[in-house]
Amino acid sequence: MKDERDALKNLKLSVVIPTINEEETIGQVIDSIPRGEFKDVEVIVVDTNSTDRTVEIAKERGAIVINEPRRGYGRAYKTGFSMCTGDIIATMDGDGTYPAEDLAKIAEVLLEKNADFVTCDRLTKLSPGVMSTTHRVGNWVLSATLRLLFGLKIKDSQSGMWVFKRNILPKLKLESDGMAFSEEIKIECAIRGFNLVEVPINYRERRGKVKLNTWRDGISNLIYLFKKRFKTLGV
Repeated sequence: MKDERDALKNLKLSVVIPTINEEETIGQVIDSIPRGEFKDVEVIVVDTNSTDRTVEIAKERGAIVINEPRRGYGRAYKTGFSMCTGDIIATMDGDGTYPAEDLAKIAEVLLEKNADFVTCDRLTKLSPGVMSTTHRVGNWVLSATLRLLFGLKIKDSQSGMWVFKRNILPKLKLESDGMAFSEEIKIECAIRGFNLVEVPINYRERRGKVKLNTWRDGISNLIYLFKKRFKTLGV
């Protein structure tokens, strides 16, 4: 993949990280982002009213911090994307669960596969105890439903680590402000004809307070999938 590594030297990477009270991990996450492999790297932290030192730590690490008082996973990403100036955009959580250190390798896959969007699969390499049984079952149900309704053959529909070309964004109709955004962006890539590939990653146990409400968010995401399918059929 030497050609791909060389190509990255001519590309700027934008990394978007939504945060709410992640002082325990945000510094480590930002420090882990590879920089020498790209022409330039900008880190954009979209913070929703953190009451701890998240914002201070992120700024100390050189991140651009955007205050987004409107709650919502999708809302944070849409705000962050609007500020990106890189050729490639990467996303991840601020809790240390995703391997920020692998961003260059994933970007190489984007180029090698001539892909437009790479989504990361947390489940294939998942270590015991990292994800609760309830979360795993919910993830399986949502991923299976997505595959059934849209024919999108990915294992992990809920993954929040992506690497993609910024120039596809204007062609995606991204509406969700909530957790369903994770499904929506992948579905939009598929129905707009973009080349989407999935790669396995080493997902880690979260540090700090869990913000995901498994049942509420799971049911909401399931309902979204059916609504999205009916909408694409013109119903």
